[in-house]
Amino acid sequence: MKDGFFPYLLKRCLLGMVTLFIILFASYVLMRLAPGDPTRSSMLGEGAGSQMSSDRNTLAHNQSLREKLHLDKPVPVGFFLWLERVALHGDFGESAAVDKGRPVTGLILERLPVTVSLNVLAILVTYLLAIPLGIFSAVRPDTKLDNIITFFLFFLYSLPVLWVALMLQAMLCKGGCLPLFPLKGIFPEITHGMSTWRIIGNTLWHYVLPVFCLSYAGFAGLARFTRSGMLDVIHQDYIKTARAKGLGEWSVIMKHALRNALIIMITLFAGILPSLVAGSILVEYVFNIPGMGSLSMLALSSRDIPLLMALFAFGGALTLAGILLSDLLYVIADPRIDFDSRV
Repeated sequence: MKDGFFPYLLKRCLLGMVTLFIILFASYVLMRLAPGDPTRSSMLGEGAGSQMSSDRNTLAHNQSLREKLHLDKPVPVGFFLWLERVALHGDFGESAAVDKGRPVTGLILERLPVTVSLNVLAILVTYLLAIPLGIFSAVRPDTKLDNIITFFLFFLYSLPVLWVALMLQAMLCKGGCLPLFPLKGIFPEITHGMSTWRIIGNTLWHYVLPVFCLSYAGFAGLARFTRSGMLDVIHQDYIKTARAKGLGEWSVIMKHALRNALIIMITLFAGILPSLVAGSILVEYVFNIPGMGSLSMLALSSRDIPLLMALFAFGGALTLAGILLSDLLYVIADPRIDFDSRV
């Protein structure tokens, strides 16, 4: 453990708590100032055709919900009452519209494994393919093959996710030109007598298109950043010295150049943790996947304030944790960085 680690960690945690407080307060203020009445939005979830017994009951229901959500109080008071409940009891409240009366923590934990599994696979695919391709392109700069790879990566990066998802559904899913993949969902139908390996294979087959849609843009970007980082390192004097000592090209690239090019990859790693929770709203919506992305869309469309605040809290905390983790990994990747100077 390097000197200055614990003071640096304490400083960053305190700074993270202040930052998270500002994020949550700003989010709450924006939701409260947005036009419309969240209590009326929540009642739409009962069905547009449902008839209330009387206007008096409707008004009483709205007033009760407003008091429960602290909407009858000034914005700062409402926020601090919500924060007190979370800080003292760990209770984020109950859903006001998406699933009325159900604790929002249960809603999030129910959908979290789906989004985590999707994004973990997407991250693995991204890093396992992008880093070797970036290295390969860096050691053969300005060649015809490097130019082809560069064009392909820029083209891939420019494609919008929604368009790619819809085109893949139209061409490769059931009812399309080449129906190889299921149209929606990630859970296959299990029939009697189906073997365990076949169930696993069918499940992975359901993951192929959503994982591709989640990873192709990150793959293209990471490959380009890896190439750029390797090009900055590969012409340094210590690399020439390593070659002059008779080390093999593979050893020079993987043991010396790659480690010093890791800073860029570690920087991009800071965005991984929040993606595990947030997922992709568009991908989950198009493929009808019951994950955090679709839950966020439901919460936004219904203005479910308790659920939205819980999502903001989890997302903000994981974003800050990802940034802190990447800062700690800098020290592992580059021994010249020390915590004392950063404290």
